[in-house]
Formats: sequence, structure tokens, C-alpha cells
Amino acid sequence: MRYDAILFASFGGPESLEEVMPFLERVTAGRGIPRERLEEVSHHYVTLGGISPINKQNRELVAALRSELLVQGINTPVYWGNRNSEPFFTHAFREMHADGHRKILAFVTSAYSSYSGCRQYRENFAKSLDETKLTNVLTIDKVRQYFDHPGFVIPFSNGLVEALEKLNGEGIDVSRTEILFTTHSIPIAMAQTSGPSGQRATLKNGTYVAQHNATAECVIEQARNLWAGEIPRWSLAYQSRSGAPQTPWLEPDIGQALRELSNSGTSAVIVVPIGFVSDHIEVIWDLDHEAAEIARDLGLRFIRVATPGSSHAFVAGIVELFKERLASADRKALSTLGPWTDICAQDCCPNPRGDLPAVAQSAEFQRN
Repeated sequence: MRYDAILFASFGGPESLEEVMPFLERVTAGRGIPRERLEEVSHHYVTLGGISPINKQNRELVAALRSELLVQGINTPVYWGNRNSEPFFTHAFREMHADGHRKILAFVTSAYSSYSGCRQYRENFAKSLDETKLTNVLTIDKVRQYFDHPGFVIPFSNGLVEALEKLNGEGIDVSRTEILFTTHSIPIAMAQTSGPSGQRATLKNGTYVAQHNATAECVIEQARNLWAGEIPRWSLAYQSRSGAPQTPWLEPDIGQALRELSNSGTSAVIVVPIGFVSDHIEVIWDLDHEAAEIARDLGLRFIRVATPGSSHAFVAGIVELFKERLASADRKALSTLGPWTDICAQDCCPNPRGDLPAVAQSAEFQRN
């Protein structure tokens, strides 16, 4: 299949103090988040000068992606659009249309299946096409979920081995070390409806949790190939909860997990943020500030592994995902859950507030 252009689609973030509250209001629109919670979160951005690191990281990743495409002989242009901040999807769609492109392949900076991580982006695309009057002009396809693709997994494995080497050099006993894989918490109801209905019915807490556990297992397995020593035990924790207090969300929160580990005799923790592709605000603030401070207060040695970012392995992996859709590369996956489907089922990751038009979906879920 031939594509005219590639859309790099991301969450976005504020780049000035004046943008912080409007950004947070866009992010939480219709979700019933108390104003005081928005003000609390706004202080995280204010502490960093009102600038989220995500857009700078996206610029670096887009530049690296463009270079890698050219190295591999692919001349398809890359455009960038955000869900919640400039440049918005509407700007990217108008720009692509003006440049003569019609068939678009979108890469989303979310590796997992959930409403907020997949379907909402596809709804955003449909809405932006409607707003720009390009619904019947541009066709938007979306790259599959890549939670177990080597390009996403291997940077985490490399970082984990570096952390193990550091702890080993400090003489810390591996039997008193725990690996905490972390990801964004979501409402339990959203987790349970993640993925296609036929599959999520057989999985505890739906596809979202299963995919993260699969990613963690893949990271551990790849690390075994690089590390001759013992691998510590591991568990999955959650972070960055932002919903209404009365709504049940996935747990344990990382702060809770750290306290429980301290009480059980753990002396060192390696945090691997597998829910994120780059070191943006929720990694820097929630892990490097809040979680690290909790660990210090508990007397825990705390090491946080870097996200894939613009590492060559990740960038080359994104290009491989593009090449899959061009039928010029094999579909790669390191877990039994993958490789994931290219096209989402109509009942996959439903909108908790009601159905909205979405691009890139099929009537039935079919594994390729």
C-alpha cells in the first residue's frame, strides 16, 4: 500500500505559563475533573517554567525519524500534529492537503490499547477532518499498537541492564532489589473495555493490563540475553492518576508500591516507565520528583530507566512499523499477544461517554 505522507501524532503540552491552564482544560474537557485538581497539576508545569518537555522531545524524534527514513530510502514526508496543543491535527491536515497529499499513515505516541491511547486519537482525526472539510479528501490509517515491538522494548532492556550494572557496582544485593514497571493509570472500567470485545473477555482487567504485563516480560527476557547475573523480581505499578476521586482507577499507585516494598525489606528499586515513549512531564515530575522523593524518605535506592525517546532502536522501529504497512518488512513482535492488528474493531476501546466517529476501524476484529 502506498502512502503520500506520515503524521506523527502526539498528546502535546504547554510551552508557556499562559498556556498551562487552557491546555489542562482541553485535556480534561467533559471528564468532571475538579478545578482544584487542575490547579494542583498546573503547579507541576509552573515549576518547570510552564514548559512541558514533550514538544521539544517530539521535535527531536520527528527530526530523527525524517533522517532515518531517508537513510532507508523512504522519501515520504513527515508532518507533526498534537491532540491538545499547537500544532493541532487541523493544522497538520490542512498543511498535508495543501502539499498535495491524500493518503496518510499516522504514528501515535501511545504503544497500548485503551480509549485514551488509541480510539480517542482516531476520534480526534475524524473530528479534525470534519472541521477542515477534508473528511472525503484525506484518508487516515494508523500504525498498529507496538507495545511488544523490538524497537520499543529493547531501549528499556538496555536501560534495565545499565541499572543492574550500577547496583551491582554499589554492592547492593539483588535479592533485596525490585523492578517496578510503571504506566499511566486509567479508570478500571476503561481498562476492562480496552481491546476488542472477544479478546478482553478472557483477560483480567482487559487488554491494557495484559499488554503491559507482556511488555514487562519482554523487557525482562531481552535483559536476560544481556545480563549474566540474576534478574530481580518485578511487578507493575501505576502513576499519574488524574480522574475524579470517586472513580476506581488501576492500582497500586507507585507511591503505595514503594511503601509496601520498603516494608517488605526491599532496599533498591529500579523503575522502568514502559507506559511512555519519552521523558515528558509525567515521567519527570511523577517519577523523578514525587516517586524519587518518596523513595528517599523510605531509604530506598532509586534508579529510573530512560524512555526510548529518540534512540536509534526506537526510531528504526517506527520506520519498521511504516514498512510493515508498505508490505516491505515482516511484522515483528516479542510476545504472544502480537503482532497487533492493523485495523481496530468497531467495539474496540469504546468511548465511555458514547460513540463518536473514528477513522481506521473495521467491522470485525481480524488478526493478520
